[in-house]
Amino acid sequence: MHRRIKEGVLRPHTNAIKSTLTHENRRERLEFFLSKITIQSLLSLIPAFYDMFNVVHIDEKWFDISKPSKHYYLVPREDEPLRTCKSKKFITNIMFLAAVARPIFDSLGNKVFSGEISIYLFTTLELAKRSNKNRIAGTLETKPILSVNKEVTRSWLIEKVLLDIKAKWPQGHIVPIFIQQDNANPHIDVNDSKFLEVTSRYGFDIRLCFQPPNSPDLNVLDLGFFRAIQLLQEQEVLRTIDELVDAVQTCILVNVG
Repeated sequence: MHRRIKEGVLRPHTNAIKSTLTHENRRERLEFFLSKITIQSLLSLIPAFYDMFNVVHIDEKWFDISKPSKHYYLVPREDEPLRTCKSKKFITNIMFLAAVARPIFDSLGNKVFSGEISIYLFTTLELAKRSNKNRIAGTLETKPILSVNKEVTRSWLIEKVLLDIKAKWPQGHIVPIFIQQDNANPHIDVNDSKFLEVTSRYGFDIRLCFQPPNSPDLNVLDLGFFRAIQLLQEQEVLRTIDELVDAVQTCILVNVG
């Protein structure tokens, strides 16, 4: 087999399963693509697309503290790693929300906006009720939010994402700003009254929009950012939630640095 691969008769191929697209999905994807064509280019032979400098991509990702199975390379007589957890079905994990946009440059090529909004943890701080070998009662502990619903998503958008966009977005550049999200159930509607009420206070024209269903290839976070972070994070040996948080944030700095 190896010789045939070297000869070029066979080629290695990793096949990834794709989302099933219905006729309605295909229609919505086509409408999405057509909506990105500039009006000025419609009469030309080669239509041009909007540069999408005013689109902020947001998405969520679960990061696990470990995987049920991992591969190792051991030298002779090296002990096998011992990894334990209370339940392989309920491995500790945390959901992160990331928000990114395209970098913006001025006419001289200087970067005026990096495109990095931020990444947010769905966690809370709680006081430990009992003492154990790791901490005493009353110590603040990081706890993951396991049920991320519309209320939690709305709260994070309003209290975190909108404030960071307002603080980091270059003044005088490209409005309205669209926050593009996928069609997951926890995401709020584009006409959510509480969201619209808050955006109207900022003097910014910030709107929500959905990407077509079953189309992770239309979100840069799904397309590669999260995967690159996960590949690095999975190389770490983690035992606590705080270690998982630090590992993910370090991997993010490596990718965007």
